[in-house]
Amino acid sequence: MTSSASVQRQVLVLNQYAKPLHEPGGTRHVELFGRLSGWRHTIVVGDLDNYTRQRFQTTDPHFVRVRVPSYRGNDHQRVANWISYSLGALRAALRQRPRPDVVYASSPHILTPVAGWLAARIRRSRFVLEIRDLWPETLVSMGYLRSGSITHRLLRALERWLYRRADAIVVVAEGWRSYLVAQGVDESRIEWVSNGAEPADFTLRPEYRSLRSRVPVTGRLVVYAGAHGPLNGLDLLLDAAAELPEHTFVLIGDGLEKAHLVERAHAEQLGNVHFLDTIPKRELAGIIGDADVGVHVLANAEIFQLGASPNKLYDYLAAGLPVVTNCPDEPQDIVLSAGAGIAVGPNELVAGLRKLLGEDTATLRAMGGRGRRYIEEHRSRTVMAARLQRLLDAVVVPGSSRADRRRTPATTPGA
Repeated sequence: MTSSASVQRQVLVLNQYAKPLHEPGGTRHVELFGRLSGWRHTIVVGDLDNYTRQRFQTTDPHFVRVRVPSYRGNDHQRVANWISYSLGALRAALRQRPRPDVVYASSPHILTPVAGWLAARIRRSRFVLEIRDLWPETLVSMGYLRSGSITHRLLRALERWLYRRADAIVVVAEGWRSYLVAQGVDESRIEWVSNGAEPADFTLRPEYRSLRSRVPVTGRLVVYAGAHGPLNGLDLLLDAAAELPEHTFVLIGDGLEKAHLVERAHAEQLGNVHFLDTIPKRELAGIIGDADVGVHVLANAEIFQLGASPNKLYDYLAAGLPVVTNCPDEPQDIVLSAGAGIAVGPNELVAGLRKLLGEDTATLRAMGGRGRRYIEEHRSRTVMAARLQRLLDAVVVPGSSRADRRRTPATTPGA
């Protein structure tokens, strides 16, 4: 992978929830930007884990931490947390030396891109907007915002305002392209850089305690590794565990719904369900392949009809696990085209798991092998970093910015 720039350029990434590999959480940006050639990256993050509410430390020189206030739920305290991060990220961007060539601001939430646009404007940098969550429509799907309300209309206006001011827009789900075009975005400014996983990282490593030694296992071992939030649909997974008591289910991660899920499993005496805390990405990659099946489950929410790009799905496939998914559009297309598992309707998780768990070991391993090859060829971090490389190299070419294009007069045909 080569860069068109003759000197090393600087990209400043704003993502409140990014994490280094030694921490649990989202490692998309450290994995992607660390694979670029000719670019030096700095990632500005909040110092509070989004799920555990614990402060984290890092010595990784590519990370700058911003102090943010704690919160307990989705209320005014969380909004204050977002505002605090956005102001802190803006201050960090204005202090950044040398001047960034690109400010790359990632949602959620929508205030981060606002800070990114202002930083890019002041520092005279290119502004790349990355959409990892469709705000404010996700808030509507979660029931936190009423469609058509004044707040909803204001956030939609802010959303479109940001789209108009970005030099380029990155989406993680291909299905979101049509949504952006419907908002008036020129399709030539949209680039798809999916979430993904690097299969070479997903091998069982003896230095970590194996997954099977962390929970008692009977039957097949089914793993879910990811957020435990309202949109993750994990009550559907507990429904499946209740219907399939001969198999073992382990849920790894944290989130707003975890306490409810633990309480429900205890109340219903689901002895085949086990919960583990969040695990750093490097360690998770070294143990998740110890399971028999990976579960990708989401709630039956309208927002997912537009598309999704779930990290957990790519992690399972990279680890060689056959997968059951109940998510429409892109996730189902991936599982089916790879021949790596079973895709079912939003409320058919039990039937999908029963069918997959009934397959013999050789069939499951063959599915897992096909999924791993699919990720390596189409959705690996290396493949996606190449797409990001091309985008960043192109966006800094003189005349490529939105302002440059507005200043360039139109030419008369034949002149």
